[in-house]
Amino acid sequence: RVRTAVEAAVRRVARGATTRYVAALFEGAPMSEAASARAIRPYDRPTELDARWEKPARYNAFDRFWLGLIRDERDLEIVYTALSRSAVVLPLAALLYISGDFPWWAGLAYIGIVFKGFMARFVLMLHCVSHRALFKKDVDVLNHWIPVVMGPFFGQTPYTYYSHHMGIHHPENNLYDDLSSTMKYQRDKFGHFLLYWADFFFVNLFKVPAYFKRKNRTKLLRRFVTGELGWYVAVAIGMWLAPWPTFWVFLLPMVLIRWFMMCGNWGQHTFVDPADPNNPFKNSVTLTNARHNRNCFNDGYHIVHHAKPAMHWSEMAEEFDKNLEAYAENRAIVFDGIHNFQTVWNWAMRKRYDLLADHMVDLPGWELTRDEKIELLKSRTRPIPRNAWNTTPSLARKHARAAK
Repeated sequence: RVRTAVEAAVRRVARGATTRYVAALFEGAPMSEAASARAIRPYDRPTELDARWEKPARYNAFDRFWLGLIRDERDLEIVYTALSRSAVVLPLAALLYISGDFPWWAGLAYIGIVFKGFMARFVLMLHCVSHRALFKKDVDVLNHWIPVVMGPFFGQTPYTYYSHHMGIHHPENNLYDDLSSTMKYQRDKFGHFLLYWADFFFVNLFKVPAYFKRKNRTKLLRRFVTGELGWYVAVAIGMWLAPWPTFWVFLLPMVLIRWFMMCGNWGQHTFVDPADPNNPFKNSVTLTNARHNRNCFNDGYHIVHHAKPAMHWSEMAEEFDKNLEAYAENRAIVFDGIHNFQTVWNWAMRKRYDLLADHMVDLPGWELTRDEKIELLKSRTRPIPRNAWNTTPSLARKHARAAK
């Protein structure tokens, strides 16, 4: 009876945690009157939810050990993020394999712990170390710790995130040759999103290698093929030898995270100006006053990131504040108080332009009525024909230089 009661309690917790996680992920928090007032005064915006770095008064011996290995002392936070996730998720995964035959709710609890407690920050940590190597050259082998050792436990096949993100997404800047481009889709239709996700999940396994071969990017081609196919082979063996643990630890996280990441990328590039889609101010959006920024290395400052991809995560909020006039001149879309890009995706799919407009910031010198905001947002979700504009990615770099 005690065991039955404990199992029932765990099942309730697992179901409740999963429900709350999904609700928070997609719905966000309602906008208060105070938040609505802040949205029209971005120069007065709260900054406590930004991820910022301040040099500590002193480092302890453990800090100094890692500081001797990493390239930038500001990334000590990334080291501890990786250590904490390694210390929790890897032993839990090993426990599932050791247990062998465990009830379904134990697997669901594992997924809840990984996704609710650790996933978002891990993915954005992986993003940071893809742009800026964490460890010094003389200990370069440690740079494989996050993408290769930890990555598969968080649904990431080794090297493939780096290959696609650094080798395709940023060079192509969401234009048509970007294999995760949103431009040809009606970006407020769920059916179009399903086509987009299916293309990424099933077809990109072949399109990405073809892209690298066409561009003569041999090293990235080798990394992508090795990581992707190596993962599939390893998981196939795991499904044969230990199917239940392999499903919960490796297979399901990969399927789920690729869905959530495509929701996020769609949210980042939902609102694209058809007259100037090369411009990072007009093909991306920015989220301010969002918990996601503090937890996920300022990921909400996506316009800054596309304009200056090599910028350190701790500098992005300040860079945004220094360039408000450029955001206004370029008619950039900035949202205040939206939790994350999956919420943008969700509201776009549901055509909740009223909610999006309520969170849209009035930039200095560029203020719109609520109805005007709704019309602007709608106009930036329409499919953009390939030949309707100059597709040269170098123009995006020109816009970035102009923002300096």
